[in-house]
Amino acid sequence: MFKVSICTAIATSLFFLLFSSPPKLSYHSLYISSSLSDNASISHHLYTLTRRPHIAGSKANADAAAYVLSTLSSYAVRSHIVSYDVALTYPVSRSLTLIRPTPEPSTTFDLRQEIYDGDPYADVASEVVPTFHAYAKSGTVAGPVVYVNYGRVEDYEVLKEMGVSVEGTVVLARYGKIFRGDIVQNAFAAGAIGAVVYTDRKDYGGGGGDARWFPDDKWMPPSGVQVGSVLTVDGDPTTPGWASTRDECERLSEEEVENGGGVGMIPSLPISAADGEAIMRTIGGQVANDDWQGSTDAPVYRVGPGPAILNLSYTGEQKITTIQNVFGVIEGTEEPDRFVLLGNHRDAWTFGAVDPNSGTATLLEVAQRLRKLQKRGWRPRRTIVLCNWDAEEYGLTGSTEWVEENREMLASKAIAYLNVDSAVSGAGFYASATPQLDELLKQATQQVQDPDNSSQSIYESWVGSSNSPIIGRLGGGGSDFAAFVQHVGIPATEISFGAGYPVYHSMYDDFIWMKNFGDPNFHRHAAVASIWGLVALRLADEEFLPFDYLSYAYELQVCILS
Repeated sequence: MFKVSICTAIATSLFFLLFSSPPKLSYHSLYISSSLSDNASISHHLYTLTRRPHIAGSKANADAAAYVLSTLSSYAVRSHIVSYDVALTYPVSRSLTLIRPTPEPSTTFDLRQEIYDGDPYADVASEVVPTFHAYAKSGTVAGPVVYVNYGRVEDYEVLKEMGVSVEGTVVLARYGKIFRGDIVQNAFAAGAIGAVVYTDRKDYGGGGGDARWFPDDKWMPPSGVQVGSVLTVDGDPTTPGWASTRDECERLSEEEVENGGGVGMIPSLPISAADGEAIMRTIGGQVANDDWQGSTDAPVYRVGPGPAILNLSYTGEQKITTIQNVFGVIEGTEEPDRFVLLGNHRDAWTFGAVDPNSGTATLLEVAQRLRKLQKRGWRPRRTIVLCNWDAEEYGLTGSTEWVEENREMLASKAIAYLNVDSAVSGAGFYASATPQLDELLKQATQQVQDPDNSSQSIYESWVGSSNSPIIGRLGGGGSDFAAFVQHVGIPATEISFGAGYPVYHSMYDDFIWMKNFGDPNFHRHAAVASIWGLVALRLADEEFLPFDYLSYAYELQVCILS
């Protein structure tokens, strides 16, 4: 009798798999078909989202939130906004003066990014917030300059071996290799009284020489400045561990925040390549090592200290500011209380065509395709939640506050969190994940055509000459997956095309840069939407979750043995 029951159950299951109409897999295949993809719509979304600078807390960013909300609603996605009141900082005043030995004149830098001839965004350039480091310490300092390369711990060890002390100096560091907040914290730990971080032409300007820059080429112009936060903790620093809800909530004082660490402990400023080289020409002392040198036509880099002196002044203002997370919900039919979350942030330091609105435009493309599936009869087994975060640039703030508020719910109900920050900055597919999602990513990329080579799949181009694709890990921060992985332990992924771009966090990260250099036909955006949505569909629709814990076990074994 037992064997008969098993056979009957198997036969019944096969009947439903074969004759239920239509099977989920057919919808998944339809989702990635060219008939549902809309490159023109993606382009329109990106153009609209990046028409004005939209830093967190600004009216322009609130308008962008309204656009995301209305677009999701137009796709019949049930949408809403969740707001938080968080502590953000903005520049009030800043100045930087280079004092040369007499009789050489002093130079006060204008700290401005230049508008280029024919710039279509010249009419709104005045809305760009002056270049600054969010959460930098206010104050005025003056001291001889020491060049510290990338400002890493090992760079200070090299200086120590050279007999160079940074105690009481203003350090000059170049962007790259490590997070800017760590550059400033390392300088403080070494005894510096201030930090200036510049965009070296060797790393961002095409290597110097005859290199051209935007708008003629993809490289950062000499006046370009990488803005950013120096906060080294995630979320609102005045509410560590709990949500900054809109009702009056308990907050740490500014003194408690400073004592607790995470914010800048010395004044700092980001500056351009042109200003950085001007300072470099005044530094004496020993010649820096070969791997510390700049482009071939740059001045010889010396480490100092001095003899020139930098006078750095920065005043910032902390404001309790309303931020807005936008959510779209497609409710599941069989397991509505289990959630597959797709997330991207919306706020940008300036126009944000790559970071982050290539991801926002792609998120809206995913929503549009899912709506087209719904019109054909598809309904997800589990609930899909589309998340558009605010204030990520300040310190993953919008996502962290929401996770802090919903930690218990997420721990029991969330299946996975799929993040896309900068969806497209160039060619080449990149992915990071927690190990149980490795195989799912591989399978999804095998089904999607490479946007730069129609003769093969993304997986085939991703593998390249190696035997398997390289999937990074999400152990650090850097984007909105952090709170989900580190606070709640939810499986997560991060995908993109391109691994970085020269005009990062500058006012030149605009629609023209994307249209000319990042993704002229928006095929890469469409490919990201295909992979992102396909992974989400499989997690939302399959009866048994497609997790691979053999990969997870192997990863743990490697960590233990190492």
